[in-house]
Formats: sequence, structure tokens, C-alpha cells
Amino acid sequence: MKTRIKELRARHDLTQEELAKMVGVRRETIVFLEKGRYNPSLKLACKVARALGSSIEEIFLFEEEELTS
Repeated sequence: MKTRIKELRARHDLTQEELAKMVGVRRETIVFLEKGRYNPSLKLACKVARALGSSIEEIFLFEEEELTS
């Protein structure tokens, strides 16, 4: 899964640490999310989307293969 977290975080002038505090996770979780190495729970995805003023669909980009398997 690809994400636009880093791009949107920069647009809002937020550090990884600041975003992590806003959504209640450790900075490392944000690092893993940005690299696509961690699939968030629906609750965390909603918190991230809300913090970045975007929708889940705008932030988390699923590749077609992931949707069909």
C-alpha cells in the first residue's frame, strides 16, 4: 500500500512527531505508515485522515492487486 502521508504532512507543516501525538501513536508508527510497511486499523486511518484534513481514500492508495486478493 502506498500513502500520501508524508506529502500531506509537509503541506500542513507537521513533523512526524507532531502527527504522531495528534493521532496517539509513536513516531515510528508514522514512519512505517509513510513507507507503506504498516497497514493501519480503520480507527487509526480515520484519525490520520482527520488530522491531515483529507479522506482515507486520498491518503491510503491501494494497488489493484491488493483489492482483488
